[in-house]
Order: sequence, then structure tokens, then C-alpha cells
Amino acid sequence: MPTIGWFEILIIVAIAIIVLGPKDFPVMLKKVGSWIGTAKKYINNIQDEVSNIDIEDNHIEKKEDKKDES
Repeated sequence: MPTIGWFEILIIVAIAIIVLGPKDFPVMLKKVGSWIGTAKKYINNIQDEVSNIDIEDNHIEKKEDKKDES
């Protein structure tokens, strides 16, 4: 997977400033940051739910194993 270095980020920012203009660039950065934050919240929520399902499955399996041993 290719990595993005500082030079590539600088080029992207320079192009964005030229295309959007210096007045709209900070507004767009704020919107993009908000979108990224929302996406991270959703991903973390999904990861937590999957972890909880896994923990519940392990807990149920342990109860079943104890019943089988008795």
C-alpha cells in the first residue's frame, strides 16, 4: 500500500488552495474534519458492537461448557 509523504500532502494543499481559493479553504477543511470525525465515531461504534458480540458469545460458550461438565 503506497504511503503519502509530506511533500505529496503539501502539493494537495497547494492545489486545493488554488482551486477553492484562500477564503473557502478553511471552511472546506472544517467540513472535511467534521466528516472524518463522524466516520471515526461510526467505525468505533461498530467495532465496540462487534467486540461485545464476541464477548457475549464467549460467555455463553463458557456457560454451556460448565453445564456439559456437570
